Amino acid sequence: MRTVTWNSAGPAVEVIDQRLLPAELKVLSLASAEAVSAAIRDMAVRGAPAIGAAGAFGLALAAHQSAAGSGEAMLHELQTTAALLGRSRPTAANLGWALERVLQAGRSRQLEGPAAVREAIHAEAQRIADEDVLVNQAIGRHGADLLHDGDTVIHHCNTGALATVDYGTALGVIRAAHEQGKAIHVLVDETRPRLQGTRLTAWELQQLGISFDIITDGAAGFYLRRGEVAAALVGADRVAANGDVANKIGTYMLALAAHDCGVPFYCALPLSTIDTRLASGEAIAIEERDPAEVLDLKWGDQRVSPPGARARNPAFDVTPARLVSAWITEKGILRQPFGPSLAAALEGTLPWASS
Repeated sequence: MRTVTWNSAGPAVEVIDQRLLPAELKVLSLASAEAVSAAIRDMAVRGAPAIGAAGAFGLALAAHQSAAGSGEAMLHELQTTAALLGRSRPTAANLGWALERVLQAGRSRQLEGPAAVREAIHAEAQRIADEDVLVNQAIGRHGADLLHDGDTVIHHCNTGALATVDYGTALGVIRAAHEQGKAIHVLVDETRPRLQGTRLTAWELQQLGISFDIITDGAAGFYLRRGEVAAALVGADRVAANGDVANKIGTYMLALAAHDCGVPFYCALPLSTIDTRLASGEAIAIEERDPAEVLDLKWGDQRVSPPGARARNPAFDVTPARLVSAWITEKGILRQPFGPSLAAALEGTLPWASS
């Protein structure tokens, strides 16, 4: 099943509620763009590609529910809805990319009236979802060439089918290698504070029959230093033009440890995650989440932190391009210098690629 789908009977956007996994596999039916925005904000749906598809379908839902009397009026409404959806997870590049792509499809037919705009927007949202699966499978094929039979790899956060429409990016690379018959063992970072590694990546690896051990985030350097790890694999939420990457908090420390130990650090991503409008990672907006995610940790029935304690909770950090060994994209493996290689791969593929 896909992580994000369109239900024409509603109409509604249906998403797997990732907050409940691995205990329960439940599908949420979202009947409004506001509900889609809330699901993204509350991390019922997460992962940059999945968020992008959900946002696109949320805009299509708004178009289906609009009573605007002209194509121009409908697009004015949808611009407001797109702004609402875009604020749901500001760090994830795929969300803004998908929303702009869907709006462009609507603009191309606005003179034909509301029905034509509605049709164009829905078709483009579905196209984004379908393309995501093919893109991820291509990422997996290219990345599998970097892994060898018997390799142990470290994986941070969750980048599998749950983080995309289907198949996965960095975890898709591991999946593709497994499907080729390679015996791959995965060290799964817990990924605090929301434990996407423990809850989601471990669950997906179980479904796929891939060998794994869960480790604490702080244990990664121990295994890298001992020479047990062939590669570190992560995804990305937004990449600047120079190759700096924003990804789940803890990625920077993993990249530093891998670099120090001479272990390749690979980042797998669709090209839609690259934002060429940003010169470097310094310009990437980093979402700060509710401190309760850190403070409400319990040991048994007792809260760990003392009463009155405060916390800071950045959801992402930025890893400098110099620490990335290679990018694994749907167009192949990109290596240093990343500026020119990223620009060449992006040629004509993104709404903002030439801006």
